[in-house]
Amino acid sequence: MARPPPLGELPPGYTPPARPATPQILAGSLKAPLWLRAYFQGLLFSLGCGIQRHCGKVLFLGLLAFGALALGLRVAIIETDLEQLWVEVGSRVSQELEYTKEKLGEEAAYTSQMLIQTPRQEGENVLTPEALDLHLQAALTASKVQVSLYGKSWDLNKICYKSGVPLIENGMIERMIEKLFPCVILTPLDCFWEGAKLQGGSAYLPGRPDIQWTNLDPEQLLAELGPFASLEGFRELLDKAQVGQAYVGRPCLHPDDLHCPPSAPNHHSRQAPNVAQELSGGCHGFSHKFMHWQEELLLGGMARDPQGQLLRAEALQSTFLLMSPRQLYEHFRGDYQTHDIGWSEEQAGTVLQAWQRRFVQLAQEALPENASQQIHAFSSTTLDDILHAFSEVSAARVVGGYLLMLAYACVTMLRWDCAQSQGAVGLAGVLLVALAVASGLGLCALLGIAFNAATTQVLPFLALGIGVDDIFLLAHAFTEAPPGSPLQERTGECLRRTGTSVTLTSINNMVAFFMAALVPIPALRAFSLQAAIVVGCNFAAVMLVFPAVLSLDLRRRHCRRLDVLCCFSSPCSARVIQILPQELGNGTVPVGVAHLTATVQAFAHCEASSQHVVTILPPQAQLVPPPSDPLGSELFSPGGSTRDLLGQEEGTGQKAACKSLPCARWNLAHFARSQFAPLLLQSHTKLSRLSPQAVVLVLFGALLGLSLYGATLVQDGLALTDVVPRGTKEHAFLSAQLRYFSLYEVALVTQGGFDYAHSQRALFDLHQRFSSLKAVLPPPATQAPRTWLHYYRSWLQGIQAAFDQDWASGRITRHSYRNGSEDGALAYKLLVQTGDAQEPLDFSQLTTKKLVDKEGLIPPELFYMGLTVWVSSDPLGLAASQANFYPPPPEWLHDKYDTTGENLRIPAAQPLEFAQFPFLLRGLQKTADFVEAIEGARAACAEASQAGVHAYPSGSPFLFWEQYLGLRRCFLLAVCILLLCTFLVCALLLLNPWTAALIVLVLAMMTVELFGIMGFLGIKLSAIPVVILVASIGIGVEFTVHVALVLLCGADNTYTPGPPPWARAAAGTAVHPGPPTRGGTDVQGEHRGPEPPSSAGRRAQVGGTLHPAPELCQSDYLHDCGPPPTPTAWCLHPPSL
Repeated sequence: MARPPPLGELPPGYTPPARPATPQILAGSLKAPLWLRAYFQGLLFSLGCGIQRHCGKVLFLGLLAFGALALGLRVAIIETDLEQLWVEVGSRVSQELEYTKEKLGEEAAYTSQMLIQTPRQEGENVLTPEALDLHLQAALTASKVQVSLYGKSWDLNKICYKSGVPLIENGMIERMIEKLFPCVILTPLDCFWEGAKLQGGSAYLPGRPDIQWTNLDPEQLLAELGPFASLEGFRELLDKAQVGQAYVGRPCLHPDDLHCPPSAPNHHSRQAPNVAQELSGGCHGFSHKFMHWQEELLLGGMARDPQGQLLRAEALQSTFLLMSPRQLYEHFRGDYQTHDIGWSEEQAGTVLQAWQRRFVQLAQEALPENASQQIHAFSSTTLDDILHAFSEVSAARVVGGYLLMLAYACVTMLRWDCAQSQGAVGLAGVLLVALAVASGLGLCALLGIAFNAATTQVLPFLALGIGVDDIFLLAHAFTEAPPGSPLQERTGECLRRTGTSVTLTSINNMVAFFMAALVPIPALRAFSLQAAIVVGCNFAAVMLVFPAVLSLDLRRRHCRRLDVLCCFSSPCSARVIQILPQELGNGTVPVGVAHLTATVQAFAHCEASSQHVVTILPPQAQLVPPPSDPLGSELFSPGGSTRDLLGQEEGTGQKAACKSLPCARWNLAHFARSQFAPLLLQSHTKLSRLSPQAVVLVLFGALLGLSLYGATLVQDGLALTDVVPRGTKEHAFLSAQLRYFSLYEVALVTQGGFDYAHSQRALFDLHQRFSSLKAVLPPPATQAPRTWLHYYRSWLQGIQAAFDQDWASGRITRHSYRNGSEDGALAYKLLVQTGDAQEPLDFSQLTTKKLVDKEGLIPPELFYMGLTVWVSSDPLGLAASQANFYPPPPEWLHDKYDTTGENLRIPAAQPLEFAQFPFLLRGLQKTADFVEAIEGARAACAEASQAGVHAYPSGSPFLFWEQYLGLRRCFLLAVCILLLCTFLVCALLLLNPWTAALIVLVLAMMTVELFGIMGFLGIKLSAIPVVILVASIGIGVEFTVHVALVLLCGADNTYTPGPPPWARAAAGTAVHPGPPTRGGTDVQGEHRGPEPPSSAGRRAQVGGTLHPAPELCQSDYLHDCGPPPTPTAWCLHPPSL
């Protein structure tokens, strides 16, 4: 058999076939669009031919480049900080957050660990001694947690947050107070003596049992220590804080408890307390004045009688406050307990995280499974662990997904005909896309784009689907080479036919993700940018490297090698191929069926000197009797396009005896071509006078109207419960918290840039305006507002009253304050201050000046000096106010017995640049509630700014929910820009504005319908659905552009016939005219249209004998020839390629 020349060689004198674009341009009216389109296709054709000539080099260099970029994954950074993920970059919230960090540092004042108890029976009352016993059991188990790290043991008393530990000059008393000072624990147990059991501090005094809060009576202890130490100042401090008898003066849940103190109100009566009555109004810590826990912090699902008395509740909550890592580091820095372990802030953070994890574990296991109550525990570390778990790449999930895609690609592209199988191409394509995804993510890491959970969990699979789609498209187009395309131009022709479509869809996908980056949420902006870069890498791999793979596979098939196992020769070269007779003029000539025992490479062309069609056949071809089973070879043909040359007649005459089974021929392409498309082209249907086109438009119009209605149902929001997996303990806690304890700690921050001393009235007005917001939880009527300015003024009024009393009684005079009280002496020192550096003291002001005037304002000249004294003298009030002053006022120690006069000089605090008022927001269930609260807070701050006070709200609602104020605007902006970019890209590349407008219209309808479906399904609009909706527009281009491009350029995919020179030179058999036939049918049974009238039929002469020859075409590629460019093109598919 004469073999064709190698793929890389063209014999002299070969003239490439003419391209079809030129005739279209000459004959068409839109010359410029067609010329530009043809020019772009010509560039793609040249690119493909170049890749095919140097396929090995291109493949090597491409893999090298993508592999080098993939190494960038080694420097990838995974971001799990919620603020960094969800706070809008460059927004006012971001600027405010930066200001807070600049003044206070990175860490918050404390971290919260929470226990929520709910009944297993829905609606059961928890205000019973039995329920509180179970709560005590869980809280006590959690409070006794200890972890061992760095050779030390860490318990709650070492790491908890302690509010306002006073400084005492007496060293022994100071050490005892440091050990005994209670942790801040907000719990309903504080209404009872049992709350003392959660405090783990203890102290030792000779002659007494260990002092603990369960047996500590502060009043009795001070009375016993009075003769041995001067504790007048400490006693006054406890009196101001209203400590009283602390826990021993509170009722016992179980009066029969042997440890219930005699001072408990129900100790002697032995009656169980009325739990609802005791919890009504909230509870107190050890200080009644500064540690008041409101009902809303402790109880959930409350019910009251008509008089407002508490009757029942459905949930209990206890909150343990721990120090921040920085506070813990500062607390133990230089301490003897940590001097030998190289103590650092990182170690402090590790200790807190380990303790929190153990806390959650033990608390959840504290109650037996058959208990009537259940405990939900949560900590800030739990949330961080969830984010880390979601952000970690699941190797098993990614590998499993890609293996499934590998199997799918290999199986769907395998063929029984070994020479036509593309299983190896499918495997290589999926692996190439995987490498492109890795290289794209590596490039993102090199560019400094942080990864997050969306990047690691979603993007690899999204990019795989987009990339494999183009892989399948190119592979299918490569098998659909038109008649006459030489082997040397096969890759170029593939890119010419499909490169425009791949380019359009890839560019639109990249533009879609870049437009999604307009969403100002950092996590989703990073995801969008990474997706755009990965799609770009996929595009480069598909257009540059994958054609090289196709070219190598073409060589494999040219050499008749097996698919996948390319080292072995294909057995298909010796397969018998059946050729059926053709229908002649008015009937079928019963001529024997011929078989070729070897691979046939044939070429049919029209001689220039005559009107005969000549077909060259190799002389080795032989004819054998037909097989007995006419269906066997077609039953296994893939997808309804038979590769074996089994004849099938669909003409006007009698049908051939051998037909394929309908189930073997059916596929989606057959359905679209034979049933759906003809249905759409009908003028009317049998059931209606309307045309199918009108019916489709009416149906989709109704769907669009329904979607518009659904769009009105879409609500904004993304609860944390939507992110955490359902069925987990974390999800159960968050659900209970959202249902029963929808409280958020926020703060109203006042900045620098104005004089606090002269703006007191504006500060009070700002606080009042903020307190009047609907969502702000008001303080109890019996308690003053919990702000530093109110505490500061109240403290000044208190020491002023003490001074007035001492002055009236003569204990304080103009020249001495030693006989007065501690508070009177402090007021004396403040009243003589003038604020003038030249004359700082004026004793005449003792009787003419007040620390707080009649309007409730502090004299401006005393404001900053008084602030220094208050911060140093009232640590409990300062801690309760949560002022967080910056710059912090200087330390100043008051000594009533100092006679040198130096103690009269009080250093003034520096002008404040940061202070805050704490608030509690309640009733925030829906996103609309958050938006209303945010808008009210912003309005209050805007009004304050007109009075010269610079302030802003701070807290988690303002960090994570403020995005919803402009989310829909960002969404509409991104969609509009994307649709505009899609129109411009399609109009420029298709050069048909009407088609581009139609594509944009369809995409807009798709977006509206998806948005409407969200409303019907109850999916809330947040930044995540916004990115998905915007990305869906780019993905939708995949479908619309393919269809539009085929309709516009359908005729561009044909070739003018022309024989390759090697066919002329080969020793073969000429085909001579024979009886004419009415129509042509190719060897696959597909009708090829009428023959030209001048054709007189053909017979193949083999070995000197004439035999009926099938219709042949110039294609030496085994696939459909497509629509013939001229009436003289017929198809024979040699199985060699």
